[in-house]
Amino acid sequence: MVRTRYALVGAGHRAQMYVHALLDLYTDRAELVAICEPNPARAEHYAALVADARQAAPSVWVPDRLEEMIDRERVDRVIVCARDDRHAELIVRALDAGADVVVEKPLTIDAESAAAIEQAVDRTGGEVVLTFNYRYSPRNSALRQVIQDGLIGDVTSIDFSWMLDTKHGADYFRRWHREKEHSGGLLVHKSSHHFDLVNWWIGSTPRRVFASGGLRFYGADNAAARGLGARPERGTHDGAHDPFELDLRDDPRLRELYLDAEEHDGYLRDRDVFAPGITIEDNLALVVDYANGATLSYSLNAHCPWEGYRVAVNGTEGRVELEVGERGAVLGDDGLHAVLDPSASETPDAGTLRPRRERVLLQRHWAEAVEVPIPNGAGAHGGGDALLLHDVFVGPAADPLGRPADWTDGVQAIAVGIAGNISLSTGLPVDTAGLGVALLNAPSRTAAVPGRGA
Repeated sequence: MVRTRYALVGAGHRAQMYVHALLDLYTDRAELVAICEPNPARAEHYAALVADARQAAPSVWVPDRLEEMIDRERVDRVIVCARDDRHAELIVRALDAGADVVVEKPLTIDAESAAAIEQAVDRTGGEVVLTFNYRYSPRNSALRQVIQDGLIGDVTSIDFSWMLDTKHGADYFRRWHREKEHSGGLLVHKSSHHFDLVNWWIGSTPRRVFASGGLRFYGADNAAARGLGARPERGTHDGAHDPFELDLRDDPRLRELYLDAEEHDGYLRDRDVFAPGITIEDNLALVVDYANGATLSYSLNAHCPWEGYRVAVNGTEGRVELEVGERGAVLGDDGLHAVLDPSASETPDAGTLRPRRERVLLQRHWAEAVEVPIPNGAGAHGGGDALLLHDVFVGPAADPLGRPADWTDGVQAIAVGIAGNISLSTGLPVDTAGLGVALLNAPSRTAAVPGRGA
């Protein structure tokens, strides 16, 4: 079998899943031949992993030489794991150089760069695969199946609340994500996952967005208002630490990727979450109108004491609810660590509906509520990551749930966040058709759900 030749573009933390897959599960059909990363310490981290796996050493390049790398190394596909605001340029250049692209969400952060990607795909005929791993999580697939089977009729509205805790949520305020010019804010960087789920669950596309929100917990002004007092500029320091500080010396991998790499680019991975300079929001609420007539009410909070999400989808024949508790508490008494809800491992007795880690509950009109089975597998996200990686490296098989995603899905996902950011700045609702991306004016390409119009 001829192996597909891959190049990694961006060698930070998010590249880990792909590199391990290339070095372990898919060595018979794929090989990592090049790493493109401006920081030599981070490039060397992943090059060393390849050496440890006793595979041929990848060549190392910088982004300015991306086209030369693709040509010299005969690269078939690039995996883009760079900072969000750099995605579009790298995608377009890779396509023009003759390589296909696998890209981490979000596709990009603004409408202008989304249009550039659209034009590059039309110009080159290249493939751009989006890795929306949440689609593959069994609990999310179970919800899609209920809707797709028509068990609640035509979808009329969706309520979706996402809680980020003070371990995970706080982390977005330490690193480059805290600057909207680099990440698009949480509405684009994080919430594009959630908006893609809604688009996919109901088989429709967003048309109008109204957003409200602000920075209400993190940041210097909020710290001063609560009287937190003077704080260290970063979490890596000697002496006492509070639960909001990240000391990179406590994690060998973070130390190697970031602390030991600072001398090359000055990037700080552990900035104080209550420091000046944060330009993203930590509390957000949106109303989104869909082409099929449904309305989404969405909220995101980035400083909750527990982490998880709650979804309720209402239809003409009933309602289905998904509740997920990913962490029940974050405790800071013995270092910062997360604790799962103790009920997560419990199995409800027959006929009872006790709280647990995840549950899909279906209730049709004139009927009792029933719990829908969630067939979890092994590995991260209930086995969902393994399914995603198979589709990326082997190719998608026939999937009745339509889980594989491409750049068109990526555009529809970021459209909500981009429109939401405009709405935040203007105080007005924003039509996605006015964002300047031709795809948003076209009929829905989202995998259809029977019984739903576009």
